[in-house]
Amino acid sequence: MLNRTVRVLGIDPGLRFTGWGVIDTTGNRLTHVADGVIATDNTESVPLRLKALHDGLAALLAEYRPDEAAVEETYVNRNGSATLKLGYARGVALLAPTLLGVTVAEYAAKTVKMAVVGTGGADKDQVKMMVHRLLPGAVVKRADASDALAVAICHAHHRSSRLAWARPAA
Repeated sequence: MLNRTVRVLGIDPGLRFTGWGVIDTTGNRLTHVADGVIATDNTESVPLRLKALHDGLAALLAEYRPDEAAVEETYVNRNGSATLKLGYARGVALLAPTLLGVTVAEYAAKTVKMAVVGTGGADKDQVKMMVHRLLPGAVVKRADASDALAVAICHAHHRSSRLAWARPAA
């Protein structure tokens, strides 16, 4: 059962740009499937931007049919309005897969960085470099997409750890 291929959708939510990345995981092997960014028009109202985000995620879910999804948790910054808008986008990112029965996990940014780079204080360039190392052949153009792939990789690592602990002793 451990060698069954599981497709994971990683999401790095944002109201302006939401990064997404799809990987397949078979045991400890990771394979890049696709990645990209859903961009919303910042001249539109927040409700219309959230609808665009939902529609984009729904299309990705229909196309790639992930078995599981992982979403990066929102960090709180000094700008309350920006944090609130990020929270709206995160809510859509959690809801879209859930509506289709896809299990969703959540990971803090430090946990993602620790799983991918080995330190919770890694910068975006270090994350991007390690994503390229862990997913050979992936040509990721945007940091948002690289971050989303990192979330998917983090989930794959945590998932395999949970499965290893859940296996009965021989």
